[in-house]
Amino acid sequence: MSGVPLKLAVVAGEVSGDLLGGDLVAALKQRFDGPVELIGVGGDALEAQGLRSLFDYSELSIMGFAQVIKRLPKLLARIRQTADAIIAAKPDVLLIIDSPDFTHRVAKKVRAALPDLPVVDYVCPSVWAWKEYRAQKMLAYVDHVLAILPFEPAAMQRLAGPATTYVGHRLTVDPSLLETRRRRKLRVLSAPDGEKTILLLPGSRSSEIRQLLPVFEQAVLELSRRDDRVRYLLPTVPRQEALVRSLLENWSVKPDVFVGQDAKWNAFAEADAAMAASGTVILELGLAGVPVVSTYKTEWLARFVMTRIKTWTAALPNLIADYAVLPELINDVLLPGLLARYMERLSNDTTERAAMLQGYDLVWQRMQTEEPPGEKAAAIVLDVLSKKKPGHF
Repeated sequence: MSGVPLKLAVVAGEVSGDLLGGDLVAALKQRFDGPVELIGVGGDALEAQGLRSLFDYSELSIMGFAQVIKRLPKLLARIRQTADAIIAAKPDVLLIIDSPDFTHRVAKKVRAALPDLPVVDYVCPSVWAWKEYRAQKMLAYVDHVLAILPFEPAAMQRLAGPATTYVGHRLTVDPSLLETRRRRKLRVLSAPDGEKTILLLPGSRSSEIRQLLPVFEQAVLELSRRDDRVRYLLPTVPRQEALVRSLLENWSVKPDVFVGQDAKWNAFAEADAAMAASGTVILELGLAGVPVVSTYKTEWLARFVMTRIKTWTAALPNLIADYAVLPELINDVLLPGLLARYMERLSNDTTERAAMLQGYDLVWQRMQTEEPPGEKAAAIVLDVLSKKKPGHF
């Protein structure tokens, strides 16, 4: 590459996307022979690479139909603001990261105004789960998809979507997760009559926490009646600490609350088993080697569209292994007594625990890549750019 500047537009809607963007831009700077200028939306990781976000991207971290409807006018305004700023900047390439309800709408508007602009989508939207027709529609505004799950390139090919490459998942090279895996491999499971440690992970969004903590409370009471030698740990994020502590105030058996990433990974290292909100944390637990039951309660409006979901599971380890590595308790099946009994089986030396850990090993193997995800992703961005704009750099 020559020494001319590279202007990169980047749009990330959540913390996970911001981290992916930060890794990619850092790798891009190592590969590109010249300055890299950023414009768009992101958080701490992208701002550390030089981005001045157009607005606080935490505004985009919403969930559920009710929340989206309530904040729709503001979201639409942010979509217009972001697209207009990118169009005015005339970047060399646009990188959209996850949060498809926001980022894809921005990409459509930008592509309409700048039809020759290369667009790369980092994190394949879950077209394999529902609304499969979205894959073909992406051809109009996405040139390449960077997938973080190994089964996604085949799924996109089957659905006739854009070219897709599995670049790997940042968790497989995350220093904290790798250290947690190391500590867990050295850890000896407590004897049947010893104290067990159970993780409670009700999610990072207020709606999730309010839905799941009452169920977790009843499961803890049931488990404590059956065995009072259990310690409970509840890691949370700083912005939800006050809510979590207020909801725990009247619990008769209270978990120890920990705040921050370091505390979370320490809790992972110490846990015998976990009950957790469905989401990325299930994959984190799987890669770390913590037996888990995935739990979820949907809003009543969401239940009307669940019949349109095509995938057979919402748990990423299950999808990657292509079989039911771990159980999922959702809505009416999320029974405290059932959850408590799962915790008993998974926190002891049982066939259920051994089978789950064996499944985790398969997941780990299938997610490995020859080079770090950020570096592979950066190489593809530059390759797409050179093909769309040959001789420009």
